[in-house]
Amino acid sequence: MDLDYCLSELKALLAIDSPSGFTDKAADHLMQALESLGYRPEKTRKGGVLCCLGGEGDGLLLMAHVDTLGGIVSSIKPNGRLQISPVGGLRAENCEAENCRIYSRFSGTYTGTLQIVNASVHVNDDYAGAKRTFRDSEIVIDENVRTAEAVRALGIAPGDFVCFDPRTVITESGYIKSRFLDDKLSAAILLAYAKMLRDENRTPKRRVYLHFTVYEEVGHGAAASVPDDVTEVLSVDMGCVGDGVTCTEHEVSICAKDSGGPYDYRVTTALVQAARQAGAQYAVDVYPHYGSDAEASLSAGYDVRHGLIGAGVYASHGYERAHIDGVQNTLKLLAAYTL
Repeated sequence: MDLDYCLSELKALLAIDSPSGFTDKAADHLMQALESLGYRPEKTRKGGVLCCLGGEGDGLLLMAHVDTLGGIVSSIKPNGRLQISPVGGLRAENCEAENCRIYSRFSGTYTGTLQIVNASVHVNDDYAGAKRTFRDSEIVIDENVRTAEAVRALGIAPGDFVCFDPRTVITESGYIKSRFLDDKLSAAILLAYAKMLRDENRTPKRRVYLHFTVYEEVGHGAAASVPDDVTEVLSVDMGCVGDGVTCTEHEVSICAKDSGGPYDYRVTTALVQAARQAGAQYAVDVYPHYGSDAEASLSAGYDVRHGLIGAGVYASHGYERAHIDGVQNTLKLLAAYTL
């Protein structure tokens, strides 16, 4: 397992802004990465990336998503600041005082910061009590603009995407800290899995596909493009870490049930058996607030078994944290399950 490659690809993916609906550059990077490994990926009509890794028999579709949370300019305020509408489950209180980029459709990219309205503590009598919602927050653009007309003159308009800094850090102790580990960490893991197959000249015991989806955060990522011979879909997403679950950042999480209901019992059991066989540290958990690409495939009408695994990630949808141990254990499980 080439962990250096995995982390290098993770950092490259995290550096590419890609909220749902604005993912072409991330998909292009995945295409190039898979082609450099000797595979023949293809773009789906929705903009995702599909790639066969070889093998024969009933197909297994391994899915990760590279779309992230973000925002879209919803209005330009009279004072020259921007209100945004969140893309996916972005929360204002989780990105207050965060730097961002505003991608105008035709006039380049600008920088800014999300702040609560009247953000100066020394003049705001109710700073602590101010609501932290997008209605009560604004993007302060890093340009000398104080009117809506001046902002429009820059080329910024409603419908432009707003992307927040990931702030990626990998510590000497092995912790990986960044926004958008959900789910670029698993995308990098799947690239490392594909590289392992190539480097070791291994063939999966069944046909295995990768599907990098681009609309998971808004609910319909894997609602299309499931190959005809696929009988099982496995979402490789983030494992939940927090109160009420047993997984930490050091394990691979196997989800038995989430908000959409239980995952296929046979698949979950086989995943536990594979983790034991591989000596991978794992946890089986129920996620109270979660949905996955696997469920999107079922909701779209595909007749497939489904499962969900992922390296443990803390502070989901905020400034997230994982560990290289969780990456290794996820790769061990994938190898044991497919080879």
